[in-house]
Amino acid sequence: MGKPKIGLALGSGGSRGYAHIGVLKVFSEAGINVDYISGSSMGALAGVLYGSGYSPGTMEKLALHFRRKYILDFTVPKMGFIKGDKAKEVIRILVNNKNLEDLSPKVQVVATDLLSGEKKIFTKGDIANAVRASIAIPGILVPEKINNRLYVDGGVIDRVPVAVLEGLGADIKIAVDVSYFNTEPEITSIYDVIIQSMDIMEKEMMAYRENQADVMIRPILSHYNATQFTNAKEIIDQGEKAAEKALPLIKQIIDKWRGPGNE
Repeated sequence: MGKPKIGLALGSGGSRGYAHIGVLKVFSEAGINVDYISGSSMGALAGVLYGSGYSPGTMEKLALHFRRKYILDFTVPKMGFIKGDKAKEVIRILVNNKNLEDLSPKVQVVATDLLSGEKKIFTKGDIANAVRASIAIPGILVPEKINNRLYVDGGVIDRVPVAVLEGLGADIKIAVDVSYFNTEPEITSIYDVIIQSMDIMEKEMMAYRENQADVMIRPILSHYNATQFTNAKEIIDQGEKAAEKALPLIKQIIDKWRGPGNE
């Protein structure tokens, strides 16, 4: 019997991206094998770690022990407050200097070309450079320069990169949107201003993304500050619960695909 190629689009959302670990955990336990991953920002980081061979359980342990000081290297504000060199070095160590083409499942990373305003899909080359580009929240992290192009956060142009899965040839496209639009936020810092502004811009794009996906999983049920990383366990748990809720529909779509025409 034929087996559909399953693609998973992991969205941006700062610390809310911990929910991706919960989704991957449930998929692994349910025997749903992912063939392709596309990721923006934190979704890109989760995707490359999974593709590098980290189990969801190991990813959860990393998340629970993560502290922001591991990746923050402040600089005099010119194009951002954080240089991002420490973050890139940590990523490089975690993936053992692998390139994107070495990963299984296949992972593609989305960033935004700041000069042309176009979507950049990294399909090969240094993982650390690509992910560093994809997590460069405008105004917070300095844009990443690659081949004389400046790149910022993939969420600016494609928060949940479902269309990338179509290009990879996925038969079934599952998306994980970890955004949460807070209508009464506490705006106390420039970080809050930037994150809330991005959430406002991206909110309008999500209706179209939902139409592109066969299944849209939305784990985040309450507000979490995207720049705080202290609620890892409960955010991962939300990812698990949302994925478990989506499992019957996913299995139904897989069974339907395995009909007579695809055997």
